[in-house]
Formats: sequence, C-alpha cells, structure tokens
Amino acid sequence: MIILMVLMVSSALSANDSIAIKLDSIVGNAKILETSQMGVMVYDLTADSVLYQRDARQTLRPASTMKLITAITALDRLGADYQYSTRLVSRDSTIVLIGGMDPLINEDDLRMMADSLKAMGIDTIRGGIIADRSMKDEDLYGEGWCWDDDNPELSPLVYHRKDYMIEAFQKIFSTLPPHYLPITSPLPPLEIEITHSLREVLVPMMKHSNNLYAESMYYQIGLLKGKPSTAKKAKAIEEEVLKKAPSLNGRDGVGPHRFADGSGLSLYNYVSADILVAFLRYAYHNKDIYLELYDALPIAGVDGTLKDRMKNTPAMDNVHAKTGTLSGVSSLAGYCKTRDGRTLAFAIINQGVMKGSYAKALQDKLCNAMCE
Repeated sequence: MIILMVLMVSSALSANDSIAIKLDSIVGNAKILETSQMGVMVYDLTADSVLYQRDARQTLRPASTMKLITAITALDRLGADYQYSTRLVSRDSTIVLIGGMDPLINEDDLRMMADSLKAMGIDTIRGGIIADRSMKDEDLYGEGWCWDDDNPELSPLVYHRKDYMIEAFQKIFSTLPPHYLPITSPLPPLEIEITHSLREVLVPMMKHSNNLYAESMYYQIGLLKGKPSTAKKAKAIEEEVLKKAPSLNGRDGVGPHRFADGSGLSLYNYVSADILVAFLRYAYHNKDIYLELYDALPIAGVDGTLKDRMKNTPAMDNVHAKTGTLSGVSSLAGYCKTRDGRTLAFAIINQGVMKGSYAKALQDKLCNAMCE
C-alpha cells in the first residue's frame, strides 16, 4: 500500500511537470509576447498546488473574465436561488412600478401585470404610473466605460437594455379592450410581483457574456449594504470575498488590483491572473458555488463564447471557461480536466495585443497542453 501511494504521488508529480514543461515551451516560443504582455496562472485543484505561473501577479485588464468575480461573489453572498423582484403596487390613489434591475423582464411579464390590473377592474390609469428607481443610484453607465460603445443603461427599470419599462408597460396597458372605469381614491391594495432567480440570470451572463446581466447581478450584490445599491458597495463585498480567497503564489495577501464594475467593460478594472485563480479555487472548494458556476461557463468546442474554439482538440468539452475581449485585451479563465482526471483552475490575460485572434490561438494552445 505504501509503495502504491508513493508511485501515485510520483506519477502525479511527473504529470504536472510534463504539463508545466509544455506550457513553458509554448509561452517561450510565442512571438506575440515580443510586443505584448501576458499573465498566466495554472493551479492543480486536485493536489492544491501551483502547477505553472508566469507574471501571475501582474496587474492587467481582465475584460469579461471580470464576470467570474461578480458571479462567484453573488453565488457566495446571495446564492443561486436569490430572487430578482419587480413589483407593481398601489399607494393611495397612484400605481407604482418598483424596479429591481431584472434583465429578464419581457413583454409577457409586463402583459401579465397589465392583465392583473384589468382583472381588478382597473382599465384606466389617470396620471400615469409612478416609477420607483430607488433600488440603485442614478448612474446609467459604469465608471470607465467607453462613451462610444453600445452600452446598456443601468436602470432598475431596465427593459431591452434601456430605461424603458414604464413606457413599455403603459403601451401594453393601452392595448387592453377599452372600458372606462375611473379609479377611485384610494386604490384597493395591490401588489403584483415578477421574479426571476439569480441562476436564470447567471447562465446567459456567462455563456454569452451578457454585460447587462452581469451589471444587474453586481447591483444585487451592492444591495447587501443597503439601498440605494452602488458600485462602491458591490466592490466592498467583492473585497470581502477576496479576503477569503487569498493569493496562491506563496506571498502574503493579494497583489495590487482594482475592481470597477461587474461586467469587465470598464477600463479601470485591473486584476492579476492569480486573483482570478484565487476566486476560482475558492469556488471549487465551495460546492454550492462550484456546481452552479461550472454548469454556467462556456464549454470549449460546444457552446457559448467558446463554441467555435478548440473543436476536435484535447480541450474540447474539457475546458469550461469565461472569455474576455476588449480593444487590446483578450483573456480566458476557468477550469479544465487533465487526461488523468485532475481538475485545474487557470487564468490567462493577454494585454496590448493588436490582433485578438493571435492571443486566442495562444490561449487555445495552452489549454490543449493542459488537457493532453
């Protein structure tokens, strides 16, 4: 038994050494790194040890791999069953639509609300509907977002990426069969609620890198510190989770970093590969987080933003990872399975790249080396 255990440990070490040598060779021969930066961290979660790193503490822009930090923090502090809530209520003689920044609200939801009003005998709303946007601050765009991008509006009453829910609801209500019935004062008690779970938001947020979904989750996190939710409050909670997921490279604490938004759109986000892997390791050791996150991540060669990458390679179906793309930035971070069944967490951030396709090709090579 002792001999067998020694052989197993020796085999695992040899496998890791082999992967590390391959990774180092790929990185060492990457011409793209002559004119750009890259931070890499690969961590063996099965052995709970660093497998490979290169400039792993260098602060770089994460692009949409920032969504990993948002998702892991939300799953840790809110849980997958957390409910986004949009409510239509009566207050004296007025009707109020209370926004919850739910990006999944659609026409069917608004029609259900309108039909519920009609069923109560309310066919006419005098004076319109009052909008309650108190869930968050008034900022419609994130700190450090490019002004000329097609950015979603960060409103509690967001509808089709814009602050348009009140107008959309009034339009739907106006299409109901006309039957005039004046509103009496005060209105009867009314509360109609539409809910969606965090789990429902998480999957499209990660699979398709939806920025609005990530920001909506970010501001749900901020609510934990009270209304109105702000980016500052959300960042403070992310820092609390980071303290539970410390640096992995032998140094005390984590390196310099800055969290600016939930989606990765901000040019003010700066993290390192080892910070991303620290979050991934923390998720892995908390199964309620890991199972939700792993299923929501794009799968190499199969779906989401990795559907067309690493097809018919060792990495296909073995890499579950979040992509990131900004001008000059390409990143990839997540989990992969080795040939002998071990689970690795990894983060690769390329910055200063003129052609994103070159960075993606390098990332794919590194993933294949981990899975071979």
